Amino acid sequence: MAGFTDFSESLVLNWLLTSGSATRPTSWYIALYTVAPSDTGGGTEVTGGGGYVRQSCTFSVSGTTPTTASNSAAIEYPEATAGWGTVVAAGVMTEASGGTLLAYANLTISKVIDTGDILRFNTGEIDITLD
Repeated sequence: MAGFTDFSESLVLNWLLTSGSATRPTSWYIALYTVAPSDTGGGTEVTGGGGYVRQSCTFSVSGTTPTTASNSAAIEYPEATAGWGTVVAAGVMTEASGGTLLAYANLTISKVIDTGDILRFNTGEIDITLD
């Protein structure tokens, strides 16, 4: 992933450098975007009219320099029942709908999703690295 959002950066700084508590998310979902978000959020998420729904994700952490969190299982979206547009980015969200964007990145290759297409991220293909 390209970066943490301002929300996530604030959580990390509060947890590491103050005596205040930071409420940690307990579930994670991968959202797809036709217009990429930024540190402040935004972007244009794929709409649900073509069978799109965010997919749940779990992460495992490995390495020390840098430390990387990667999806610990494959993530597969349902077959598109209508075109979703050109998917250009993905983001980690705290809820299946609504919620807060935690991290985001542009895809290595943009992908047009048409009726009948299935988008899949294999295990370990979504990486979040802090260095």
